[in-house]
Amino acid sequence: MILIVNTTSDTSVTKEIKERAAGLGLEPEVIEAAGMKISHCIGCNYCWLKTPGVCSVKDDYEIILKKVIHADQLWVISDTALGFLDHKGKNIFDRILPIATMYLKFVKDQMRHVPRYEQRTDIGIICRGEPDMDYLQRWSERAALNFESRSLGVFGTERIKEAVSCMC
Repeated sequence: MILIVNTTSDTSVTKEIKERAAGLGLEPEVIEAAGMKISHCIGCNYCWLKTPGVCSVKDDYEIILKKVIHADQLWVISDTALGFLDHKGKNIFDRILPIATMYLKFVKDQMRHVPRYEQRTDIGIICRGEPDMDYLQRWSERAALNFESRSLGVFGTERIKEAVSCMC
């Protein structure tokens, strides 16, 4: 399953993605999250220690997390701020922590979290605005590496056709 979470108020982006994906025989699931209440991670570690796999912050993100666990790909559409994802886009990634355990292991001389589930969700980013694309690409690769998945790339909204070509 391909899951697309749009944190912007611009639904034309998801409309274009769905149209292009349909041309490839794909039917991504889209969550328009701009109006949803998605708080930031509070760093309480409950998702690791007290309620394993379940975030203690009760808001609309629970719906997204349940879908991320089963998704083959997660694409986040985000506005930008200071050359990076804005707070809404960043919250999507910060709150994904319950899919990992608190346990760590060495992978090629680097510490990595031990995944909680068998499913690995690859991640891609589509951003509006003016991000520092090189930095965001490196960040995306590191985030994916920590969850034993792949980065599908970082694309501006002017490159939606390229992003959709990675949704297979």
